Amino acid sequence: MHEMNLVLLIGLLGACGMLMVLERLGVPTTLQLSFKGDVKRETQWLAQYGQAVATLAAAALIFQLDPSRRHAIIPLIAAVSAASVSAFVIKRLVGRVRPNREHAGRFLGPSLTHANHRESFPSSHSACAVALTVALAHFYPAAAFTFWTLALITAVLRYVLDAHWPSDVVGGIALGYAAAWAVLKAFGV
Repeated sequence: MHEMNLVLLIGLLGACGMLMVLERLGVPTTLQLSFKGDVKRETQWLAQYGQAVATLAAAALIFQLDPSRRHAIIPLIAAVSAASVSAFVIKRLVGRVRPNREHAGRFLGPSLTHANHRESFPSSHSACAVALTVALAHFYPAAAFTFWTLALITAVLRYVLDAHWPSDVVGGIALGYAAAWAVLKAFGV
């Protein structure tokens, strides 16, 4: 079994921290771009890689096309679920306001109620995309480049579409990476 790259994880966490400092200092980090037509539709589709439907589609494909790896389905779903639940909990604890909103970038603290404008950190889309990628790449190393490309496109789109600060995206990548490896290790696969 491949192992989690601790240096990569520490580097991601360090980059996340440095980006937060730059964002806090007021360094311009949002883009405010507008996409239209096919570009908008394609980016919306790509931004959903790692979410529930994409994860279930990956599980269905494994089930249908690779009976010898059906044992991968539960760890794959568990990895994405762990990333999603972890991101949800952190979002509710820190309450970071999304870009281009009143009090943008501030950490407002814990809240039990859903408020999308204050659920920026970490990017759960990025976390889930990376978690799905770690699991898929683990079971299908020959396609790792494709999976990582999809995950990184998803993460970059969360920033480009002004849904998150750069540190939210990097934090989400780190969270998804760690969550997926923890689940794979727990399952012993």
